[in-house]
Amino acid sequence: MLDEASFLYEMFVRLLPGIPLTLQLAVTSIVLGGCLGLMLALMRSSSWMVLDYLSRSYIALFRGTPLLVQIYLIYYGLSQFPELRSSIFWPLLRQPWWCAVFAMSLNTAAYVAEVIRGSILNVPKGQIEAARSYGMTTALMYRRVIIPQALVRMLPAYGNEIILMIKATALASTITLMEVTGLAAQAISETYRPIEIFAVAGIIYLGLNFLMVCIIRQLERKTSQETYVAQQSFKRSYF
Repeated sequence: MLDEASFLYEMFVRLLPGIPLTLQLAVTSIVLGGCLGLMLALMRSSSWMVLDYLSRSYIALFRGTPLLVQIYLIYYGLSQFPELRSSIFWPLLRQPWWCAVFAMSLNTAAYVAEVIRGSILNVPKGQIEAARSYGMTTALMYRRVIIPQALVRMLPAYGNEIILMIKATALASTITLMEVTGLAAQAISETYRPIEIFAVAGIIYLGLNFLMVCIIRQLERKTSQETYVAQQSFKRSYF
């Protein structure tokens, strides 16, 4: 029993160096995917049919295919095009880290776009009409009325997407990245004890996601308070 505990502790210490790479992949993908998702959400809400169709097609493509397949297509597939290998993007796309980030960002953007669009659509129409009737510009209306309320509504769903992306970083191990799962696979090839090692890896992911849940809950409380203050300010200013 003592030997088993010692082995688990040894594996835990061995897998810890993979956490920074796991977080780098997750945070970079979430930020880039969030920016792209916002653009897609605005395109989906646009009155221009071309933009709406392009956004719908993108979302259907990336939500309808597995992330692992997308990673493989980018990592193994892009190198098949001579034009790309001679372009300025090749120094980045030849690196597995950037390929993983690129694939994960494109994937999460499709989900984030629907989260943002749904949150904007759920803002009460009466408040939007009231803002327009009092002469608010579109930019001011989004800043004072729509965005604060949409942010509160989207946080739970967006928090789930963040947690999913942290877990999705495990797929980066398939293209030679040594994050937590990659180090676990390396340790298994040396010790032939997959159950214990993957159990330790699972505990690490569980700890990371628990920390993320706590952060998201704090953000929900903070944004709820800020939204209430903004609503009261809006009433005082325009009513």
